[in-house]
Amino acid sequence: MNVVEMADNPGKTGAAAASRISWSALRKFALSTIGYPAVGISILLAVWWLGGWVIENDEDISSFAGFAPQPTFLALMNMAASGGLWDMIGPSLYRIGMGLLWAIVAGVPIGVAIGLNASMREISHVPFQFLRMISPLAWMPVAVLAFATWDAAIVFLIAIAAVWPVMFSTAQGVRRIDPLWFKVARNLGADGLQMLRRIIMPAIGQDIFAGIRLAVGVAWIVLVPAEYLGVTSGLGYAINDARDTLEYDTLGAIVVIIGIIGFILDGVCVSLIKRFSWHQQG
Repeated sequence: MNVVEMADNPGKTGAAAASRISWSALRKFALSTIGYPAVGISILLAVWWLGGWVIENDEDISSFAGFAPQPTFLALMNMAASGGLWDMIGPSLYRIGMGLLWAIVAGVPIGVAIGLNASMREISHVPFQFLRMISPLAWMPVAVLAFATWDAAIVFLIAIAAVWPVMFSTAQGVRRIDPLWFKVARNLGADGLQMLRRIIMPAIGQDIFAGIRLAVGVAWIVLVPAEYLGVTSGLGYAINDARDTLEYDTLGAIVVIIGIIGFILDGVCVSLIKRFSWHQQG
């Protein structure tokens, strides 16, 4: 289309430009949501297959050939077809959910308090950092003695691992709030509860969910060894059982399940972070 035609047909020119922008946006969306993830997964599967091939052809470790992709996915399909998949996943999700709930119930109020009060922040800094650096699994003997059931002990271990990211992320979010907001609210007659509801919680929503995202990652890692305790259900128990019975294809399938569920939980947290972001892109 030459300059004269463009001048004579401005609507057609605009439509062509819009069409090019639309195709460019569609291409970018397809690459980011399908193309790049597909390439990444393909590379991961190729490396996994190569590792399985090496194990299978090495006489010293060929007994671990069940870790290869084909036997792993066959075992995964058999587990799904037998209906036992949810019996394995359900207890673990319950323990993760309860542990995160207690971490949020404890972590958010304490985080708000130490974010608002400089003296409390300074007093609690050393004790909290000391406790945070203790491995959650080190509390296992204490949990066994302190709680009447194995489930409660596991929930405690998950909560003690997850509380710190929630607490510190919440405190950091509170400290970033503009002090002028509090001044304006006080001038308008707002009390402490109103400032909490109208200023603090809306302002730190993104920080809370960012902390929960970190907490989910930590809790999901702690879950498997925590379920080595006296329970007879859950993903950690299933991995331990598969190891003891030398069912390495089943063990590989459980590892895949753990990865998939963890990825989904992380995606949910990312969506919540975007939902509560003050800087959403239009």
